[in-house]
Amino acid sequence: MFDTAAVRETAVLVGLVTPHQNAEKVKEYLDELDFLAKTIHIDTVKSFTQGMQKPDLKTFVGKGKLEEINIYIKANDIDVVIFDDDLSPSQLRNIEKELNIKIYDRSLLILDIFQFRAQTAQAKTQVELARSKYLLPRLTNLWTHLERQRGGTSTRGGSGEKEIETDRRDIRKKITLLESKLKQIDKQMYTQRQNRGKLVRIAVVGYTNVGKSTLMNLLTKSNVFAEDKLFATLDTTVRKLVINNLPTLITDTVGFIRKLPTQLVESFKSTLDEVREADVLLHVVDISHPSFEDHYHTVNRVLAEIESADKPTIVVFNKIDTYTPIAEGEFDYTEEEEHHVSLADLKTTWMAELNERCIFISAKERDNIPQLRDDIYVLAKEIHSTRFPYHDFLY
Repeated sequence: MFDTAAVRETAVLVGLVTPHQNAEKVKEYLDELDFLAKTIHIDTVKSFTQGMQKPDLKTFVGKGKLEEINIYIKANDIDVVIFDDDLSPSQLRNIEKELNIKIYDRSLLILDIFQFRAQTAQAKTQVELARSKYLLPRLTNLWTHLERQRGGTSTRGGSGEKEIETDRRDIRKKITLLESKLKQIDKQMYTQRQNRGKLVRIAVVGYTNVGKSTLMNLLTKSNVFAEDKLFATLDTTVRKLVINNLPTLITDTVGFIRKLPTQLVESFKSTLDEVREADVLLHVVDISHPSFEDHYHTVNRVLAEIESADKPTIVVFNKIDTYTPIAEGEFDYTEEEEHHVSLADLKTTWMAELNERCIFISAKERDNIPQLRDDIYVLAKEIHSTRFPYHDFLY
């Protein structure tokens, strides 16, 4: 857990330009990495990129680039170096030996953010399990993170093979205990889901920080925690949503992100079960984000991984109040007109053709929310009528 009152650390970011990701894409990834770092109070001061066919097996970026990074961090008193991709244990060992500084890769950064954000016993257990699985093969490298967990007792330099083996045994025992605890929590959560009866269940999904919680608050008139930060909430929240006398249950879920650590996907199984068992998905997309199309496809890939991509889905393009057309000339404006994109304009774009159930809204400004409620009602009523064919007259 991070001390929010502590002095902010400074960091440099490192990314690779490869045949699979060009310089523009790497810049997008590093911008997101910068946002991730700020979430746990780390300020980015510089980014380094290196063009390579594939990551160097020993030092990820190559010896020359690593020396350039080393010169910079020593001259500017940098605290952390953050790599945009995952590092192997050997890469981590070589880089840490060369730079002698705290090293993050993307997975560890996300794990630390989840640890920082976790509030409930379930979320804390899920994150701790994922973190322990990540640390196990890296015990000889991640001395700074183990040091933080131990309260200052470093495993670095002279600790000996015996202590490393002791650490491994301790973490394996911890993983076993956490898995057992999580199984009990999963059973409890499963029982809770079964007790909700046969009400139509709606899951709100989307990339992190797209406005899912804000939208849920608006639809249900509740007060789910919402903040303009990545992974503002990790805990599943279920609320009752009644539209035209038709009761449903709507669930806010954890946000997805590119390169989500596999350990987190495994550990958040019970949370993702809310998505798997839902009847309807509201896929929220932040249309104002420059990379919203990538975000849309990232979420769909995760949904496919958890076998939920074929569910009835309403694609909700949010934040239309701040949307700016990316393609020059996409819409024709006179000099006197403000560059404001209307709902009619948006309905003529390629986005409207992504899904037969597609809607454009602003949760913040409450634009087009009545239409969204109507769309939810039509889909939920269709499912409800299949389950309870004799209840139609009530709605």
